[in-house]
Amino acid sequence: MEPIAGAVLSVLFLLSAERRSAVLARGTYNCDAPLASSLPRASFSSSSELSGSHGPGFANLNRRDGAGGWTPLVSNKYQWLQIDLGERMEVTAVATQGGYGSSDWVSSYLLMFSDGGRNWKQYQREESIWSFPGNTNSDSVVHYRLQPPFEARFLRFLPLAWNPKGRIGMRIEVYGCAYRSEMVNFDGKSSLLYIFNQKPTSPTKDVISLKFKAGQNDGILFHRGGQNGKCITLELVKGKLTLLLNSGSTNLPSPGAHKALSLGSLLDDQHWHSLLIEVHGSHIRFTVDRHTHHFQATGESSFLDLDNEVSFGGIPGHRKSMAFPHRNFDGCFENLYYNGVDIIDLSKKQKPQILIMGNVSFSCLHPHTVPVTFMSPRSYLALGGTFGEDKASVAFQFRTWNRSGLLLATQFLVLVLHDGKVKLSLSQPGHAARDATAGAGLNDGQWHSVSLTAKGNHLSVMVDGEAASVAGSLRGQIDSGNTYYLGDGTPVSWWVGRANETHTYWGGSLPDAQKCACGLEGNCLDSQYHCNCDADRNEWTSDTVVLSHKEHLPVTQVVMTDTGRPHSEAAFTLGPLLCQGDNSFWNSASFNTETSYLHFPTFQGELSADMSFFFKTTASSGVFLENLGITDFIRLELHAPAEVTFSFDVGNGPCVVTVRSPTPLNDSRWHYVKAERNIKEASLHVDRLPGETRPAPPDGHVRLQLNSQLFVGGTATRQRGFLGCIRALRLNGLALDLEERATMTPGVEPGCRGHCSSYGHLCRNGGKCTEKHRGMACDCTLSAYDGPFCEDEISAYFGIGSSVIYNFQEHYNHTSSKNSSSLVALFREDLTLTGEMTTLSFRTTGTPSLLLCVSSFSEEYLSVILAPNGSLQIRYKLDRHHEPDVFNFGFQNLADGQLHQVKINREAAVVSVEVNQSERRQVILSSGTEFNAVKSLMLGMILGPLGADAATLRAGARGFTGCLSAVRFGPVAPLKAALSPGRPGPATVRGPVAAAPGCAQSAEPRAPAREATWRPAGGAGRSGPRDGGEPSVNADRRDAAVIGGVIAVVIFIFLCVTAIAVRIYQQRWLYQKNESNSPKHSARAKSALKSELNMQSTGSESQKEYFF
Repeated sequence: MEPIAGAVLSVLFLLSAERRSAVLARGTYNCDAPLASSLPRASFSSSSELSGSHGPGFANLNRRDGAGGWTPLVSNKYQWLQIDLGERMEVTAVATQGGYGSSDWVSSYLLMFSDGGRNWKQYQREESIWSFPGNTNSDSVVHYRLQPPFEARFLRFLPLAWNPKGRIGMRIEVYGCAYRSEMVNFDGKSSLLYIFNQKPTSPTKDVISLKFKAGQNDGILFHRGGQNGKCITLELVKGKLTLLLNSGSTNLPSPGAHKALSLGSLLDDQHWHSLLIEVHGSHIRFTVDRHTHHFQATGESSFLDLDNEVSFGGIPGHRKSMAFPHRNFDGCFENLYYNGVDIIDLSKKQKPQILIMGNVSFSCLHPHTVPVTFMSPRSYLALGGTFGEDKASVAFQFRTWNRSGLLLATQFLVLVLHDGKVKLSLSQPGHAARDATAGAGLNDGQWHSVSLTAKGNHLSVMVDGEAASVAGSLRGQIDSGNTYYLGDGTPVSWWVGRANETHTYWGGSLPDAQKCACGLEGNCLDSQYHCNCDADRNEWTSDTVVLSHKEHLPVTQVVMTDTGRPHSEAAFTLGPLLCQGDNSFWNSASFNTETSYLHFPTFQGELSADMSFFFKTTASSGVFLENLGITDFIRLELHAPAEVTFSFDVGNGPCVVTVRSPTPLNDSRWHYVKAERNIKEASLHVDRLPGETRPAPPDGHVRLQLNSQLFVGGTATRQRGFLGCIRALRLNGLALDLEERATMTPGVEPGCRGHCSSYGHLCRNGGKCTEKHRGMACDCTLSAYDGPFCEDEISAYFGIGSSVIYNFQEHYNHTSSKNSSSLVALFREDLTLTGEMTTLSFRTTGTPSLLLCVSSFSEEYLSVILAPNGSLQIRYKLDRHHEPDVFNFGFQNLADGQLHQVKINREAAVVSVEVNQSERRQVILSSGTEFNAVKSLMLGMILGPLGADAATLRAGARGFTGCLSAVRFGPVAPLKAALSPGRPGPATVRGPVAAAPGCAQSAEPRAPAREATWRPAGGAGRSGPRDGGEPSVNADRRDAAVIGGVIAVVIFIFLCVTAIAVRIYQQRWLYQKNESNSPKHSARAKSALKSELNMQSTGSESQKEYFF
């Protein structure tokens, strides 16, 4: 087709293709020499590179210079690493390795090969298995023997999966040997005729073997005839190899006859295919690539007694009169042997046995057009046009077995395959859309041509030479547009991620699935598309999505195409970027010797660099990290017990920034270091000490040029190594996985112990700090509180008549059955307590009330009650033969509806009482010093305990109505045991007891019974008319006494309102005081830990832009 001015495209492509191996298996022989190790760096190329030291030239196996391997700029499935072997070689094995000393490796990949570097074929390990297993770490080598081997000059490795905590990283080797072959090229009009010197007297077997590469889908490969039309012919028919057999009794059969064998498909893909035909009399063995067909001819006919000549590439002219007019072969043969005779070698030497007809050459030229295979329904090509031109010309061929698919889309037209026909949809501004169809049955797997020409107001569409009905004039001028989309899955929308890469997947879908949630679930509005918005319907459709794969975030751009067409609209909203959590905060490593270190790829900080980490040590000095160049370097170290230095050299001489601490930093506690260097200045911060800054020289060098590995915890000379722990190491905002590297490094252990020495104070209210592999945790088992830091008080609302009873004997049985070592023998029946700590918080307005009672098997007890006047009373009876000790703490009326805390600590006969963390009293017991045989702890309404005094019994019969929290007696937290869901234990709950968020809060509507002042029976204290508010009658009969009574009532009501207002003001003041005194420390633990997180993130956030 002659090109015309304007937007001109000429594309040859495939919509679908079946991939098969191109070579037959060979015998075992020595062909496993390394082929890539001796190649120059220029022989390696790639899709992209992360930096100059991550280029493909560093991708040799076991290579350590540069960054120690190839790493692309973006880690996705569109990257590749390519090798040019220099000439066509036989490849028998491959090997892969990750990036040296890094977290970068490939765990799965594809392998492709090519003769010319344009037309690629994918290697198939086994039937339907395309991928190769890769690496599981950065250093081990994974070999794979290729069965069968293949011949190629170019190889490509395409990563499919990689270490999720790192990037793509590869070092490779290719094994094989030199490959020598003889080739012949046929141009579709030429052939070779091989004539035997003498006809064999008694042939037993004919064997023909060769490789072929076809440029057209039809053509004769070879033909041998005999008497009476008897012949055997091998022909490529519509991409399939057909072996035609004629026994001589009839004319030469057609390709569809029953004596025709067919193998293969799409063999005209311009790749090498192997062929082997073995004839044993009437038995024929027919093999294409690795697929074999056996055939037994009928009757006694033998196909060995044919003429003493065989033709290749076509049928000789003097024989064509007997044959149907099929075309000659267009393509190449390689290593053509007939019964062991090298036919190509005879042809090159112009031996008399060979007759050359037509233009035959002895090399295989690479095709001018290269087919493109779309591997998935979402694959496409985007080709640039010329925006604003009023002319366009597009021509291509396609083949597919799919009945439907998108072929071409531009700004003004869409060309699709619909029900096996080509359908054209034309859209022009201001005019109604028009459709036209052409062709039929085009999904037959054969090549079909499409040409489209538009110029001015004329449009012509041809399909296999047939004009579509739309041919004629356009309604006005066209605009060719600036992009042409070709392929089955042109997306109508996509988004751009952090590395400027495009993504066509949306929320609810996995990356690279290229589907929205409806596509994965199979419920999209149009089954041909995998997103509702891609269906391009006439009504509004939507895909509501959540993008959560952080490697691709933030979203920097959202693209909606084809909105320039008439009546086409699109809209989208993009929500904020939400970030939470930091898995790298506890990632740490312990350095046990001064010569131990971790190594990572070269630090990339030419113009700007920032580093941050935590360290903990008892050593007086040591290097945290170091990276060297030829003369440049960068280093962070503990120079002295109270001194951290940041030093570097960019060619201006060493620059040192120092921060000194007033106290030693080698105190086995965590300390934070943050260093930054850019073209203007360098700065260093340690903990919250004042930072130090050094300006850069105004006219000096600015580029930091490093080429060695990055050493963490040591130096290249293995001197002045760091002894201790380093964690949360970040370089230029990226976290380094210290633990993963430490698992494979001698002298370094993953993780770090001793977090409780720095963070144990965060565990509140009796919680115990426990070491974890990654950080610490607070064990709240022996605390009356819960939550991450034992700060969440366990509270309960008690309704009228409710109670919680904790049986210490059942506690002993329960903990003993679990083999627990935590005070399992504390409350045995024969145990004697010489002291205990009792704590509780409460809020109520009811008196008298029983707050807590502890009984024993020996009629001893402890009771904490509110007397009728609201004062706190504590009653100890530690000897059954004596009266109880009664202590009335008249601090104030504690039944005021406000939160109060009580702490009682007994040591022998000395009892210390603290109320609301401020008022303290101390008393001496006279009834005894030991609490014997503790039995149970009771909260709320109780009967008993046995031998209790009258006041305790009255308070127990009244019980408790209100909120209780943080109740603890020794190591026992009865409310935790009673309210923990599904936890069997010694606590029994009776009546309306419900968990509450905290007694410090106001009365909750969920409470089973709201606190209210207890009133005597009979309605005392009730206000309002008894009859439910019926109005008075006969008002004119009222006398002065009645009027005076009314006035008195009004005055009384006014005084009551005034008193209530004053009371409310007092209660609000008391509430605010309690709130400020008791719970104000509850957020300290979280804020203390967050302060370190914020300290770490403050610097890093200043280095990056975050999109919201």
